[in-house]
Formats: sequence, C-alpha cells, structure tokens
Amino acid sequence: MSHTLEHSINSYPSVNIGGIPFPTICYQDALEAFNDWIKNGDARQVCIVNVHTLVSAQRDQGFGNILRSADLCTMDGEPLRWYANLIEQAGVIERVCGPELMLRCLDYGRERGWKHFLLGGREGVLEQLHQNLVEKYPGVQIVGSEAPPFRPMTVEEGHALVKQINESDADFLWVGLGAPKQERWISENLARLNVPVNIGVGAAFDFHAENIARAPVWMQRFGLEWLFRLINDPRLWRRYLSTNPPFLWMLIWDYIKIRLMGIR
Repeated sequence: MSHTLEHSINSYPSVNIGGIPFPTICYQDALEAFNDWIKNGDARQVCIVNVHTLVSAQRDQGFGNILRSADLCTMDGEPLRWYANLIEQAGVIERVCGPELMLRCLDYGRERGWKHFLLGGREGVLEQLHQNLVEKYPGVQIVGSEAPPFRPMTVEEGHALVKQINESDADFLWVGLGAPKQERWISENLARLNVPVNIGVGAAFDFHAENIARAPVWMQRFGLEWLFRLINDPRLWRRYLSTNPPFLWMLIWDYIKIRLMGIR
C-alpha cells in the first residue's frame, strides 16, 4: 500500500460497526482515494455495506472475513451512518452508497480518462445501462461489459472472463451480481485482476438502466429505501425481516452499553 493511499483512507478515523471497520469518509474522499489507487496500479476491493450486508456478514464468517479484508468498506445505508453518529459520535456527514458512488465516479473520471467495465445484470439490462450512462455522461469511457450466466461458471469460463476484463485495461470494475455473490467473486479473483478499483454495487445496474425505480430522496434520507423496495417487490420481505430487527437491536443495545453505561 502506497504512502499516498495510506494518507487517503487510513488517515480518517474508523468506526467499527458489527465487527466491520468503516473509515468516516465522504464521496469526495473516496474519489480522491480511487485516483491514488489508479496511479498505484494494484487491484483493490471496495465493499458497499448496508444493513442486510452487515447482518449477513455477522452470520457468515467467510463473508465477514471478505468485508474485513477489503481495502475500503463504505456505509451504504443511512442506518449505518446513524449508528456511527449515535454510538461513536463520529460526525459522518453523508453515507457513501453504491448507485450514487458509481455515477460520481463516471462523472469525475471523464476528465481523468478513467475506464470502466460493467459485469453483471441480464443482457437487455446491461445494454440499456450502457446506453443510459453514455447519454448522461458524454465522453465516459465504458471499455467492456459482460452479463455472466446465472449458473456457476466453469473454471475455463472464469479464466476467460478475467482475461477479458484485464485486456480491456479498465480502471474500474463495477460488479452488479448482488451481495454476497459480487463480493465473493471479486475477492476470489482479485489476485488475478489488473483493475485498480473493484466495486460490488448490487442493484445499481437496475437503477441506472431504469429497470427498477429508486426510492425518492426523502425516503433515502430517512433510511426508508428498504421500505420503498419492499413495496415495489414484496418478495423482499424475508430478507428485511431477517436483517432489519437484528440491526435495530444491535443499535439499541450498543447505545445502552456504550453511551449510557460506558462499556466497550
């Protein structure tokens, strides 16, 4: 890890939420760090963490180890920012969520010649995503895209995909396979990837392809994005029922223990 990178990320205070360290950074901090990563050239992993991801990582040690070993974890959901500010009094101004981070990188990188590869989604969604991004950000360099099969890839297919990504000379690999599949894929292939910034962004492909509606800004600010998605896709009820209550209990218990009783 370069000295510049150390300054970009590790100079910020870190907040531990559910065993995962989160540097207290904003979008601009992330963009500047990515600029350093690209100059450095080493392949690094970014994990965008929401309540579902965090609770899943607590239940799955292997997945938790991936998040803990990532070069950067960001607070995707407002509830994580609330935890950081309420329990740790971290003063985090804004969350750094995947869909918004992706757009900012595409925009910010235009003047810097940043090149992007899109991995994930269905064929039609990927084509629409590509078209929408090029229209929204004239001059953006999307140097490749691939919709992998829904079945597990063979070893040969996996090697061919990594070769395709590396030959694109991309600076960013955006992976929209859903958590934890996308984080596992990046972690398993990181040593063979020549891409400096590798980020799993979940539903961002569907959002930006306008295949799925995104929650209104006011719902995002109040941490209700999950509710909007649940209303639009009731199949998600099991996911939210299994992860939201445990996180709420952790927040209440840690507030009592740390803030009221002073126990860590």
